Amino acid sequence: MSLDLKSSWEFSPAPESTSHVKIKKKYDLFIGGKWVKPKSGTYFKTINPATEEVLAEVAEAGEEDVDLAIKAARKAYTQVWSKLSGKERGKYIFRIARLIQERAREFAVIETLDGGKPIREARDIDIPLAAAHFFYYAGWADKLEYAFPNKKPKSLGVAVQITPWNFPMLMVAWKIAPALAAGNTVVLKPAETTPLTALKLAELIQDAGLPDGVVNIVTGYGKTGAMMVEHPDADKVAFTGSTGVGKIIMKAIAGTHKKSTMELGGKAANIIFEDAPIDQAVEGVVNGIFFNQGHVCCAGSRLFIQESVYEKVMRKLKDRMENLVVGDPLDKNTDVGAINSQKQLKVIEGYIKAGLDEGCEMYQPEHATLPKKGYWCKPTLFTNVAQSSKIAKEEIFGPVLAIQTFRTVDEVIAKANNTPYGLSAGVWSDKGSKVFNLTSKMKAGVVWANTYNKFDPTSPFGGYKESGHGREGGVQGLEPYLKFE
Repeated sequence: MSLDLKSSWEFSPAPESTSHVKIKKKYDLFIGGKWVKPKSGTYFKTINPATEEVLAEVAEAGEEDVDLAIKAARKAYTQVWSKLSGKERGKYIFRIARLIQERAREFAVIETLDGGKPIREARDIDIPLAAAHFFYYAGWADKLEYAFPNKKPKSLGVAVQITPWNFPMLMVAWKIAPALAAGNTVVLKPAETTPLTALKLAELIQDAGLPDGVVNIVTGYGKTGAMMVEHPDADKVAFTGSTGVGKIIMKAIAGTHKKSTMELGGKAANIIFEDAPIDQAVEGVVNGIFFNQGHVCCAGSRLFIQESVYEKVMRKLKDRMENLVVGDPLDKNTDVGAINSQKQLKVIEGYIKAGLDEGCEMYQPEHATLPKKGYWCKPTLFTNVAQSSKIAKEEIFGPVLAIQTFRTVDEVIAKANNTPYGLSAGVWSDKGSKVFNLTSKMKAGVVWANTYNKFDPTSPFGGYKESGHGREGGVQGLEPYLKFE
């Protein structure tokens, strides 16, 4: 009699309920505290990437709509928000944080339905962190003079903000919370493929009693964002997205009075030394690239392993990949969810083909069977990857890991820094002196030591080189929303 160990470890489905979720069939624009129909009458569909089912129709904002939103923000800034004390502003921000906590289950499920990420990530990371950022900046609203002593901080005015599809709710919190705490009003555009949590936040903002026009949310494609950026009455531009679009925005605002924050692409290096806690490092690698489908700009998409432990790390990494559960994002057992859109899936598949064409060796878990409907990609790793390889140089934004080896510290520093990006990196070693030596030489805005993808509202995040400029999070996240006298 033989025992099938694999089948004995299979979990029964544990789907999260959607009965508590309320999604409208059609969403208008949120301008001046009210829901406003787009002037053109045009709407687009947002879909569930795991099932390809339409979740809702969403308004597409045109030039008149953007102008109306910025005028509403300016009116609210001039007549109400700029006249409130920091203490009063903080009360509103604190109320938003509490309401997010109260409705966390609904936000988490909507995040998963609209974006394809596993419910565990939305439930345990994204939504709690979003609430935490509002709590954190609520506390700073009446303490700006202590945050920046002897600088006399003043608000800028109207901030236009554009967020990506990979962390829809968290990126909204990263941008709106510090802007409000600093005394600014906001016009925000979420990504066209994941607008629903931002629109749900608009409902929550109404319930919180925030003065009309302080936060305005308009939806649309790239041209809507371009109209926001180019509007002459905007004082600040905050953008998270691709480096290519970031460059276009910087050209558009060059020579104007507008301040900017850019959090752009990345090609993070994750480095495992021979003295690292191997099991912990492997789990960190999996967390950094596979649990989130590689849909993070700081994903550890380049793995460098010291030669002496290469075989051991690879064996453990492949074993761990075999146990990853790919499937329904609403299932609490799922590790790897759906790719956000068909367009992004085609991009990822193009990079996988490029890796094979360049002679790299590909590994995908054998057991992973993908659902027939939806947009799916197996967790993938490549070995025998050259520094010049396309998959080692370009941001993939998918669950694809490029692996290289190294012998010395100087070698891995040179390899890790050989990229136009400078957003994040990870180092795994038992020796603190080695970690500090390495991190001081890494050209990355954030370096994690013996962990990966850990965020906290008190800690600034951002990059340099082609990964952008400015910081979000921490006291540093307030500065881009202020001017100093």
